[in-house]
Amino acid sequence: MIQFFKANMEPRKRLRMVELGIAIVLCIASVVSIGYGLFDVYGSVGNIQFVQSLEMTRDEEMEDYSEDNTICDVTYRNGDAELVVSYSYDDYMNLEEDTITAYEYENNQGMKLYFDHQDVTDAEIQYSYQQTRANELTSLFNFGMASFILMISVLIMTLFARQFTTYEKGWFLSIMVLATIISVLFPEESANGVNGIVIMLLYLLDTFLNILCELLISKQSRYNFLVSVLVEIVEIAMCIVLMYRFATMATTLFFWLPIDIISYINWSRHKDDQEDELTVVRRMKGYQEVLVIVGIVVWTVVVGYFISGLDIATDFINNQTLETAIIYIDACASAVGIANGLFIFFRLREQWIAWYICAFLEMIINIVSGQYVLLPLKLGYFTNTTYGYIKWTKYIQSHSKEKQAQIS
Repeated sequence: MIQFFKANMEPRKRLRMVELGIAIVLCIASVVSIGYGLFDVYGSVGNIQFVQSLEMTRDEEMEDYSEDNTICDVTYRNGDAELVVSYSYDDYMNLEEDTITAYEYENNQGMKLYFDHQDVTDAEIQYSYQQTRANELTSLFNFGMASFILMISVLIMTLFARQFTTYEKGWFLSIMVLATIISVLFPEESANGVNGIVIMLLYLLDTFLNILCELLISKQSRYNFLVSVLVEIVEIAMCIVLMYRFATMATTLFFWLPIDIISYINWSRHKDDQEDELTVVRRMKGYQEVLVIVGIVVWTVVVGYFISGLDIATDFINNQTLETAIIYIDACASAVGIANGLFIFFRLREQWIAWYICAFLEMIINIVSGQYVLLPLKLGYFTNTTYGYIKWTKYIQSHSKEKQAQIS
């Protein structure tokens, strides 16, 4: 193992030391940020006293619940003061008043906490304090998580430096740096009872694993499928947490996970004669492309119509028209994704074209859903897809006609 890393790590000592130094700094930044945040969140509330009662008005724009919801969060506001009350669905449906009497408490540090009843217990105060501080320190936690993942990214590029070109290393790290910046500037809000910090962690993991997978596949490496399995697990978790993109979740679960495993086996059987790490790739015929396009259109209409008819509730998207549009876009993205998966399995260059389309559709979903931290990933898709398409094309053109055999 040691010999393997020695043979693959960055050969230039000065650059290697700089990269390791950056990794250490990022590790320290991550530990300090997350450690400070946890110490603060789980610290003592201090002395807290009742201040006053005040009327708050219900913010109905944030509500879009159905009988599928067991817990319905209702937000009440009075200026900057905010109180979130959780109701059962039955109690939520029986709400008649648009206002509520909130009870304001303040600790010796000036933090204000609000409750829907006056006689609060110590446990209720502590829980409210933890949730409030966690929300206030979201950017700090995001920075800590992003720094840790960025540290891993730097270490990968250092320990496997001989496997990547300067462009590939720069591309990989620049996407992760951009994702880190956006995660701090645009923290994610909580959804479906899951804290925004957890959602952001899933976003960052999705970005990291996806760009690593994309980089490996552009290099015609069969190991991209091993990373892809981790990608699928993270994306299934995202769909469950956010309760959206069910077409993609079903496609991931029943298509992508099996096809990744099968593709790894298939690619392992078609190694390049001269370079063992490369897989032989090829291209397809025009009429086959037409058949694929027809299949994508049919899938989009049928699956989109079916899922749009299901009554699936989520507070991640609070607009019915927008939710329906996302369902159809997601259905189309899943169809293109299936085509992409099959193209990859058969080692076809056209998988890059399918990935262009899929990345564009996912970018639309990310923008309308406010998932800005995932936009660097889409930027990475577009740039690396171009890079991969060119590399595969050059490989095909440089090999004999026997290795360029089209699908019959």
